[in-house]
Amino acid sequence: MRLENSFILIPGFGQKTEKKLWKKGVQHWDKLEKSSEVSSRKQEKAANFLQKARKNLEVNNTQFFGNKLPNKSAWRMYDNFKQDACFFDIETTGLDQRRNKVTTVSLYRNGESKTLVRGQDLTAENLRKEIHESSIFVSFNGKRFDQPFLEHNFDIEMKKPHLDLMYICKRLGLTGGLKQIEKDLNVERELEDVDGREAVRLWKKYENNGDEQALQKLIKYNQYDTINLQKLLDITHGKLRSEVFEPYCQ
Repeated sequence: MRLENSFILIPGFGQKTEKKLWKKGVQHWDKLEKSSEVSSRKQEKAANFLQKARKNLEVNNTQFFGNKLPNKSAWRMYDNFKQDACFFDIETTGLDQRRNKVTTVSLYRNGESKTLVRGQDLTAENLRKEIHESSIFVSFNGKRFDQPFLEHNFDIEMKKPHLDLMYICKRLGLTGGLKQIEKDLNVERELEDVDGREAVRLWKKYENNGDEQALQKLIKYNQYDTINLQKLLDITHGKLRSEVFEPYCQ
């Protein structure tokens, strides 16, 4: 499902109106502008808004759409901006953003993985560069943990739309941690012996003893999380499309 199928971002168009239009065969912005299913006054308002929307779509201004869509419908942006979507995950020395430190940040975008490491290339400048190059952010529980941790520790702002898969999965009845949901959806993972606590131990081995093998294992674990996030979003996006949009496309 793409933004062009969505009408709820248009002022004055709610979910009931959107579903009614879909049912009548009006399932794209282009059709809406020519449809007799809405009043001429509403059609004029929609046309004015969609002119702005198309311009923002052309320049990949994801913040425009993030501000217009309800949070629970933000997943609809994914197909439009997936090429530069940034799947990210962090590892830390603990859970308190005021006392603990970020050790690694892994980012997966356009099929490429990158990990920034504390004491090497994990800097505010490099994070800002990654933010600038990303269209949207995708995480698992990142709205409550990863994003505020990064913003506090590096004095940065992540203003672009953020799709948190934990909430998307909950909407589909998928609960538990990331590893459990991966199993439920048959998403394979290596390094199943590594979890958050082991990640802290691996960092300490590297920081205290210079253990490069421990660091490489930590990086590999961190990167697997981000790669699997894309697999999860592809699956859940398809499920939401089947649930929300496709029943009206018969």
